[in-house]
Amino acid sequence: MNTEEKRIHNLSRLGLSFERGGAHLARTMMLKELHALLAYVDTENAQKSDYLNAIMVDNCLGKRSGRTRKITARHLIGLYALDPSVTIFRALHYYWKRDPKAQPLLALLCAYSRDGVLRSSSPFILQSHQGKEVFRDDMEAYLDAQEPGRFSKATLKSTAQNISSTWTQSGHFSGRVHKIRSRAEATPGSVSYALFLGYITGARGPALFETEYAKLLDCPKESAIEMAVEASRRGWMVFKRVGKVMEALFPNLLTAGDQELIHEQG
Repeated sequence: MNTEEKRIHNLSRLGLSFERGGAHLARTMMLKELHALLAYVDTENAQKSDYLNAIMVDNCLGKRSGRTRKITARHLIGLYALDPSVTIFRALHYYWKRDPKAQPLLALLCAYSRDGVLRSSSPFILQSHQGKEVFRDDMEAYLDAQEPGRFSKATLKSTAQNISSTWTQSGHFSGRVHKIRSRAEATPGSVSYALFLGYITGARGPALFETEYAKLLDCPKESAIEMAVEASRRGWMVFKRVGKVMEALFPNLLTAGDQELIHEQG
C-alpha cells in the first residue's frame, strides 16, 4: 500500500468515502429525515442499531412500506453513517445537539465528505455569484463535463434536481422553482465541524480555514476565525491564535485510535 492508498484507507476508517457514486443519484441530503431521526433517537449514547430500529420498526419517519423504510435507511447511512463508532458521525452528532442553527451546514458538510456526486457539484455552486439565478441546465452540463457520457439525460436531470435541493436545504440557494445563489449561514458549530473535517484530513494552522470544507461555510476567513474563538470559549473545540500562528484541537471528539489514524497520514 503506497502513501496515498494508506491515506485514503485511514480517512475511510474515519468515515469519509471516496466512492464515485452516492445518495444524490436518488435522493437529496435528506435534511428533514435526518432532523426527525435525531430528534426521535435523542440520547447521547445511541448506537447504530437504535437508529435502524427507529426507522425500520418504529417507522419514526412515516414511510409507507418496509421497502421504503429500508431504502431510506440505506441512503441515510450512506450520507451520515448513523454510527457513533464512525468519527465524522460522532462529531456531527456532537455539534448537532449543541448548535441547532448549524444543522443545515452540518448535514451538508457530512454528506459532502461521504457523497462523491455531491462533491463533484461544489465548484459549480461555490463559483456562482450570489444574487444570481442558477439554472439547472447549466448544472447538468457541468456534471456531464466531469465524466462525459457517464449519465443518461434522465439521470442527469434527476441528479441535478437532487443536488439543487440539497444546496437549497443548506442555505446556498433560495427559491422553490428559480434557484438564486444566496449565502449560507455559518455558526460556531458549523465552523468547528468544518475545521474538524479539515483537521482529520491533514490541515493545520491557518490552512484549516482554506480547506474544501471551510469553503462550504460561505463565510469570510476572519468571520470564521471569530466563530472558532467563540466555539473554543464554549468548550466545543480548542482554538488558540497568536498573531498568524493558529492551533485547533478536538479533544472531545477524537479517540486514541482516531489520533493514530490521523498521525499516520503524516
